[in-house]
Amino acid sequence: MPIKVNLASSDPLSLAVDVVVIGVPEGASTGEGVLARLVEALGEHVAHQVKRDDFTGKKDQSIDFATNGVLKPGRVLLLGLGSGKVTDVECRVIAAKGARFANGVRAESVAVAVPPGVERAERAVAEGLVLGAYRFTRYFTGDRVPKFALSRGTVIVEGKPGKAARDAVALGQQVGEAICVARDLVNEPPNELYPEALARVAAGIGKQHGLKVTVFDKAALIKRGMKLIMAVGQGSAREPRLIHMVYAPSSGKPKGKLVFVGKGLTFDSGGLCIKPAPGMEEMKGDMGGAANVIALMAAVAAARPNVEVHGIIGSAENMPDGAAYRPGDIFGSLDGRTVEIINTDAEGRLVLADCLAYARALKPDLIVDNATLTGACMVALGPTVSGFFANREELAERVRSAAKAAGESMWQMPLVEELREGLKSDWADIKHTADRWGGAITAALFLREFVGDVPWVHVDIAGPSMASKPYGIVSKGGTGHGVLTFLRLIEGFTG
Repeated sequence: MPIKVNLASSDPLSLAVDVVVIGVPEGASTGEGVLARLVEALGEHVAHQVKRDDFTGKKDQSIDFATNGVLKPGRVLLLGLGSGKVTDVECRVIAAKGARFANGVRAESVAVAVPPGVERAERAVAEGLVLGAYRFTRYFTGDRVPKFALSRGTVIVEGKPGKAARDAVALGQQVGEAICVARDLVNEPPNELYPEALARVAAGIGKQHGLKVTVFDKAALIKRGMKLIMAVGQGSAREPRLIHMVYAPSSGKPKGKLVFVGKGLTFDSGGLCIKPAPGMEEMKGDMGGAANVIALMAAVAAARPNVEVHGIIGSAENMPDGAAYRPGDIFGSLDGRTVEIINTDAEGRLVLADCLAYARALKPDLIVDNATLTGACMVALGPTVSGFFANREELAERVRSAAKAAGESMWQMPLVEELREGLKSDWADIKHTADRWGGAITAALFLREFVGDVPWVHVDIAGPSMASKPYGIVSKGGTGHGVLTFLRLIEGFTG
């Protein structure tokens, strides 16, 4: 059962919970503030531990104390806030770290004190509690089933909370739960999550949140001429799908129409250009972009912005049987142009190409695609940063601002026009890969061919879509990285 988050106005050290989490600014000492209160209540060993651990409230420092029944909280966890201005980003991280710590000590309840004067803090703390409490345990049995679950989270504020604060906490919980949907989907094994199953999840989310969902099966894809999606999926026993989710405001004229596109490769073997065995099991997560879109649509339904939002997912399995597509094949596309296949392990951009052409026909104000697209982007930026490309500089600035506000690491990459030459084909309108160098850029240049003049952003989430260990708000495995940025981008269109 997911953690239930509530709101309270209380002295943090007087709340009966298993763990209470308090942020401490840099320069803290045992002579004042919460540390002084802990020394008074628990004794001089608090001061000794603070000195031994050199805890002064620097960013990323932490220290915890068992209260042994002297105070109502069972444990007090202090987290350093650093010396800079505290924002909702730090509040979200503190809450996530606190919830993760609580899970580690087998707690059932955790409370986080909101630093005073931080805008959007209540919502951020609620999001962080849900994200930090997340665990994927669906396939554990017997002794592997967790004996304890973190079931209750409390956001502690100063003064009597009003309706706005209560609504913010409720929305924060819903947004956090939406991101956990993305995490669940990425963590699912590929024998359980395949294109048809992913479509069922999207339909279920749509029904739960009042979204319109349309699913195109193999026959519909063929009828519409989505030959690139079909090419990628033709080597698998699992048929491809295209999923179209729609959120429309309940009243008033929408301030815009935004389309978010996700790559949904539920497993990528590399096709005939098969991947090496080490690490191939992680290719169950090659649908991280699709997972983000489904999660985003759930979050949008909770936030209810005055903007029309479409989520489009191209989903397939890339497998190497006798029917699989080959290097040297040429296929048409929904866009109409022909594409020469060079490397069957560069399948994601083919699926996205048909999705982008479909999205373009909706005449939107913005298209954003996100995909676990290239190892080249991960080589360039590492495992915790997404690279993004934009065909308008003012749009790139919007993405930068949204990512900063969301606390997600994204870095703008260039659309180097000279590299477009590498996509020229001797036999078709275009080939889908170029030389090795600048691989993330040439992938983006290929995708740009299918968006026309529509404002467009491509986000390569190959690195941070999955994590090898927890950090910040991120869990091990699927992360949902990008959803908070996309939600901020949407909210920016309504202001």
